[in-house]
Amino acid sequence: MIDWFHAAVLGLVQGLTEFLPVSSSAHLRVFSALMGWQDPGAAFTAVTQLGTETAVLIYFRKDIAAIVSAWVVALFKRERRSDPNARLGWFVILGTLPIGIFGALFQDTIETTLRDLRVIGTTLIVFGVILAVADRTRAVRHAKPISELTLPHAIGYGLAQSLALIPGVSRSGGTISAGLLLGYSREAAARYSFLLAIPAVLASGVLELFKIGEGPAPAWGPTIMATLIAFVVGYAAIAWFLKYISSHSFMPFVVYRVLLGIVIIGLVTAGVLAPDAGVPVK
Repeated sequence: MIDWFHAAVLGLVQGLTEFLPVSSSAHLRVFSALMGWQDPGAAFTAVTQLGTETAVLIYFRKDIAAIVSAWVVALFKRERRSDPNARLGWFVILGTLPIGIFGALFQDTIETTLRDLRVIGTTLIVFGVILAVADRTRAVRHAKPISELTLPHAIGYGLAQSLALIPGVSRSGGTISAGLLLGYSREAAARYSFLLAIPAVLASGVLELFKIGEGPAPAWGPTIMATLIAFVVGYAAIAWFLKYISSHSFMPFVVYRVLLGIVIIGLVTAGVLAPDAGVPVK
């Protein structure tokens, strides 16, 4: 059972890794396995993400307010439908559909089979390499700002985000990679990635709230504390990350992902860790 100390540590891990392209769900799963703790589960992960997503709402409050107001106005005034912020509002809505559909269709698999440490190790490596290729591709051509986003590209972002249902892929890593491959700047890819995640993360977190305290899921007290810690740390992580990528590449994250994936697969292969270590029996 996850106690207060475990929850505090996992909240810290969630806040540190949610916005970096390294997969927060993988880190919560792997860290718990390495420490011999119970797997916090998909419900705990989704609810603590409410904390980090609240950090997004506050950090991007001006952007969000502009998008929402422009989108609402454009619903009633045809001449305002070409407003970039109004279009961005529609893109976020439509881009959220893929993860909602796939999440509903494969919920059981996501919460069980895909939490296998071998799957996580593999996805960390594979999508780390994809991020490296995407970053290198961006470096050799003109980088577009977020104002040039198109509907097909918004759907492409959405499909990339749906891959984050697999622990180890990384929501930010998957969508940022898609943005870079589509020709957007690092800053534009990251900013839209954060905005696109808002509806999906909030919806998932609210739905999973009903599972907290039931069965193998952690109790309410530790979960709330972890969520608050994730919020505070996550806010700082957003500010640091956006400043960092303005002048640096994603290669340090790529190297970290690949090395972590290799270590995880090596530990499982050597029998040090079981593939389902820490997963409670239902």
